[in-house]
Formats: sequence, C-alpha cells, structure tokens
Amino acid sequence: MTRILVVDDEPQLLRALRINLAAREYDVAVAADGAAALRLAADWHPDLVVLDLGLPDLDGVEVIHGLRGWTKVPVIVLSGRSGSLDKVDALDAGADDYVTKPFGIDELLARIRAVTRRSASAGAEPVTVKIGAHVVDLSDKTISGGVRLTPTEWHLLEILVRNPGKLISQRQLLTEVWGPAYLKETHYLRQYFAQLRRKLESDPAHPVHLVTEPGMGYRFQP
Repeated sequence: MTRILVVDDEPQLLRALRINLAAREYDVAVAADGAAALRLAADWHPDLVVLDLGLPDLDGVEVIHGLRGWTKVPVIVLSGRSGSLDKVDALDAGADDYVTKPFGIDELLARIRAVTRRSASAGAEPVTVKIGAHVVDLSDKTISGGVRLTPTEWHLLEILVRNPGKLISQRQLLTEVWGPAYLKETHYLRQYFAQLRRKLESDPAHPVHLVTEPGMGYRFQP
C-alpha cells in the first residue's frame, strides 16, 4: 500500500484529503506544520509527500530542503499563492510537481498517480520514446522520419523525455544545458522548444507532448 504524508495547516482540507485518499486505499498520515512533517517523514518513511507551501512554522521550500537532505521521496506541492516564483523555488528545491489551490480532488489524484508511476519506474531508463508520429531512440540518438536535431536540441529533449510527465523548471534546464551563468536567458528555451516542436509536433502551434507551463518550465507529456 502506498504511504502518503499530507502536510497542510488547514484542518478541513487535511481531513478531506485524508478521507479521500484513504477511500482509494492509500495509507495516509497527516501533519499540520513543517516540523511535524519532517519528524513524521523520518519516522514513517512515506512513498509520497503532498506539501502545502504556506505553513505556520517553516516555509514549504524549507521542508523540501530538509527532506532532500536524506531522501528522494517524491513531493507534490500545494500552493495557494498566485505568483509562480514560489512554485519555481519549490521545483528547484526538489519538488516533483505542483497543484494550485483551489483544486479538484480528481486533479490531485491524477498527479499522485503520475508521480508514483514515475517513482516506480525510475530505475528503468527508456530507450525509445514516441512523440506524435515520431519514435525517438535515445541510445542511438536517432528519430524516425529522418528528423535531425542539433546537440543542444538533443540535450533539452533528453532531459524531458527521461522524466515523462514531470515539470522541469526553467532554471534546471538552463543550468544543465548552458550552465549557471545563463539563468536569465529564458529566451533560449523559447527558441529551442519552438524548433523542437516544429520538428516533432504534428501541430507546433498547439503542442501536446512538449508542453510549456508559463513562467515555470516545461513538461514532456507522453
């Protein structure tokens, strides 16, 4: 049974999530603040953490840093903050995905299923990936249909397709592909993803596989 630790300081939401998740046969524990969450995570070793950013004692990003000091447990962030900066900070700290409040339980459940699937298959590296009408072979660095990519395009594409469904922040992509000195050059990403979509998406103006999360980053949707 998958163990989920839910961290939120809203008692009604905490109760609703515990009931809904338990009804779907998840093993659920709850915490109302960051310190309790870190203690419970260390004692209980959950398979997934659902974490509110606005906690009374610690900021949610601090909790993620505390977790990442010893565990790679997947973290889904809940955020009622309208700006994207806090969510970006959470992703850069090691969060795997985020859901904006208010949210529907079906949306959260879908994110939980996606993250737990990724976690379960993390040890199995994909060799081929299908993007629309094209098959991408990561080992041979070839694409069906005679599509050719530049080394930079390959690097960006490979980061995304090796993390299917996961939101990869702009900061992470810029750091891994160009280096930490290029963190402000977000126009590089817009340019290269436009090129990738022209080569791989059937309708580049309405991409379904190489998806932009405005102000946040990019996601490969299989």
